[in-house]
Amino acid sequence: MLQALGKYLLFMSSLFIRRESGRILFNRTIDEAILIGINSVLIVSIVSSFIGAVTCVQVAYNLNNAFIPRSTIGFMVREMTILELAPTITSIVLAGKVGSSIAGGLGTMQITEQVDALEVMGINSASYLVLPKVVAAIIVFPLLVILAMFLSILGGYLAGTLSGELTAQEYITGLREQFIPYNIAFALIKSVVFAFLISSISSFRGYYTSGGALEVGAASTAAVTNSVIAILVGDFVLANLLL
Repeated sequence: MLQALGKYLLFMSSLFIRRESGRILFNRTIDEAILIGINSVLIVSIVSSFIGAVTCVQVAYNLNNAFIPRSTIGFMVREMTILELAPTITSIVLAGKVGSSIAGGLGTMQITEQVDALEVMGINSASYLVLPKVVAAIIVFPLLVILAMFLSILGGYLAGTLSGELTAQEYITGLREQFIPYNIAFALIKSVVFAFLISSISSFRGYYTSGGALEVGAASTAAVTNSVIAILVGDFVLANLLL
């Protein structure tokens, strides 16, 4: 485990050695941002909308006390969405989609000797291939989390009002109740940390793939598993440090 951690840290430090020019890095980052961000909008939208809807329905089911105002449903949906569901669940979903894609792509390049070809040409393959992915993920993940927040709260609104659990005015009142702006910043900080963990761990697993197609699949599986564990550990650490 310590050997793997040391190898990972050395791999990350190699990203900043013999970097490409800023123009090439910018163009590569834009390409990776499209692959990571634009192609993930649909799955993030679907997951976040239904998570908000299910949260609203389940909270309404448990709040059957007449002394508790129905606006509390909107308050709880907002708090659960901003603090935990939007950044963490979205990142876990993206770990499966983006993480496996990064690891599989780099693993395939490694076993087909495309990475070796870049090294022969004098290019730092780790920096050229991995650094744009990490930068793009750090830029795009917060945008996806903001989208997930909006759609999750909207999903809760539609589920609550259409099911008759509460009125639109009660839901909106709950959304506005005791709002703490810092929670938004906390969620975005988590999304940046999770973006770095997912992109770097997946790149590390894919970059050091050796063998054949079977090993590429194993690297993708290991990338997703390690990324999810890192997200959960990071979530706990950040909650203790920043809240």
